Amino acid sequence: MTKLASYHLPGLAVEDHSIDVPLDWRGLEPAALAANPALRSPEPAIAGAPDTIKLFYRVVTAPEHAGRELPLLVFLQGGPGGAGPRLTSPDSDGWVREAVKHFRVVLPDQRGTGRSSRVSRHLTERVPGARAQADYLKRHLARSIVKDFEYLRLTAFGGRRWTTLGQSYGGFLTLTYLSFYPEGVAASFVCGGIPHLPASAEEVYAHTVPRMAMKTHRFYERYPGDRTRAAALADRLSAGDVRLPDGSPLSVRRLQLMGSDFGMKPSFERMHNILDTAFEEGDGALAEGGAAAVTDAFIAAAYERTSTAANPLYWTLQELIYADGELSRPLRWAAARELAKHPEFSETARPLMFTGETCLPWLFEEDPLLAPLKPAVDLLMEDTSFDPIYDADALAANTVPLSAAVYFDDLYVDSGLQLDTLSRVGTSRAWVTNELEHDGLHGTVVFRHLFEEARDRGDLSALL
Repeated sequence: MTKLASYHLPGLAVEDHSIDVPLDWRGLEPAALAANPALRSPEPAIAGAPDTIKLFYRVVTAPEHAGRELPLLVFLQGGPGGAGPRLTSPDSDGWVREAVKHFRVVLPDQRGTGRSSRVSRHLTERVPGARAQADYLKRHLARSIVKDFEYLRLTAFGGRRWTTLGQSYGGFLTLTYLSFYPEGVAASFVCGGIPHLPASAEEVYAHTVPRMAMKTHRFYERYPGDRTRAAALADRLSAGDVRLPDGSPLSVRRLQLMGSDFGMKPSFERMHNILDTAFEEGDGALAEGGAAAVTDAFIAAAYERTSTAANPLYWTLQELIYADGELSRPLRWAAARELAKHPEFSETARPLMFTGETCLPWLFEEDPLLAPLKPAVDLLMEDTSFDPIYDADALAANTVPLSAAVYFDDLYVDSGLQLDTLSRVGTSRAWVTNELEHDGLHGTVVFRHLFEEARDRGDLSALL
């Protein structure tokens, strides 16, 4: 492991580190590799791919605690494909100020993200052939991510048990961690991210697509004028001659994708403010039959909201996170198949419906940052063999205290399905609220609530 830097941000002492981990963990266990670093995966090498990759992680503490051996808390980032948060202060991500009062906080960049051997369209330049690229991408799912973290715990932190905090997809990773390496975890917190078991992408989208329609209608109820603006924009974009800064088309379906954060606050207000100045001629353009010019400001905002430049793995892995072991049938673009059952989401339907967290095949045709990965993703959508990511028996017997914030109106992770799973996970407790949405952790309330409840129950007595 390598210490890369140490420095201060306002209110935080920071250390940057990097460690080598196997690209392919199949046939390897973190404890065995920690004891014998010469071990290698027995699986055939992926052509053009390295044996090891870099795992970057950042450790932050309150300045007054720098150098102290506080309990460890590791943050399991949402996504998939999300890097650890880039902080500017303890308040730039609301949970951090409370966390650094009690913990040394470990912020890994999950494999393939941030500074951890990043995966992007350039994968096709390093790893030849769609099949090899698909196999490489498959090594960036939950089982590999969790093995990275367990190996990190054993090697960089002396095997000390840590507390996990999972946001969204980080909750999926939490259940993988508790399925296979519960001995490494002292307690777990999850926010908006308890997956339904058994995992099923089809089931997820059968629940979420109707909620996308409901969210869109609520948006229009709050801002009635935007129903007309969005329809006029769709009519204008259907001509196919409006381009984003990267040259790709600003299509109607790309416009629909701008609703992907409707499960967070204040997404309605953000969208309203973007639509507010969409036309050069203002609202006078709405009566011009789709011929009005779209503002450069709107085009820039549409690109910012839908570009994959910062997280290309987000859409690439979106449906693959539901692939658990040997599948009875391929994923085969489950979200697109579900949307096809709902004609109200057609590009020509009015009012225009916005789509949520749905991976759709056209993204890999229109987005130049994703297009090089299309042959590999097409193969993955037809694959049926994946690493197991959950062990239902181990979760039923779980003894690690698990505290979950379940957002009743969560757009992305159905609250009813979350509660059903928690009913079958040992030593788990849910706090259900409709005051917050999927991004509730990023405020100041959620982590403090979960932490104080766990502390008062005695769940953290071995740590604090």
